[in-house]
Amino acid sequence: MQSAGKIRKLEFEEIFNRQPNLFELKDLPRLPIYTLADNIRSMHNVGSIFRTSDGVRIAKLFLTGYSARPPRKEIEKTALGATDSVPWEYSADPLPVIKRLKERGIRIVVLEHTTHSVPYTETDYEFPLCIVVGNEVDGVSQQVVEEADMAVELPMLGLKQSLNVSVAYGIISYHILFKYLINNALKP
Repeated sequence: MQSAGKIRKLEFEEIFNRQPNLFELKDLPRLPIYTLADNIRSMHNVGSIFRTSDGVRIAKLFLTGYSARPPRKEIEKTALGATDSVPWEYSADPLPVIKRLKERGIRIVVLEHTTHSVPYTETDYEFPLCIVVGNEVDGVSQQVVEEADMAVELPMLGLKQSLNVSVAYGIISYHILFKYLINNALKP
């Protein structure tokens, strides 16, 4: 419960001053959360994925397939500088990236409707892990799904079967962040 008194919106300076700067961020530990974005059509979605990845302080973002990559003004429009604060790399093929991650003991979690997917809130996540999101129309490819250790999905109660990829990524990544923080008794 909040203390008594009037709630006041923080000024930009107040918010800015409590965040690390780019140089301080480089010295902070990264969380054992990785992301692989495969065949993302929209550069604005790529930028938004960068921005969310910065907010969660993921270990690394992998852009694969025909996903656009920095430097592009269309990415920067939504990334707002996160292309400088998020470690990332590009690979044309996601499968070798997944193989490397699995060799390092990183679990692959696809955000996709599959025969074995469970609601994202009803699973225990084992760290380190890599969240995989796919194309805005086709989702995660079958070849990538076959390499996954688990599949999770967002409940869709209306007519549509999915959310925008960057919105879905925001939901799942913050859920996983809070699972990690709770499991490790850390404060956000």
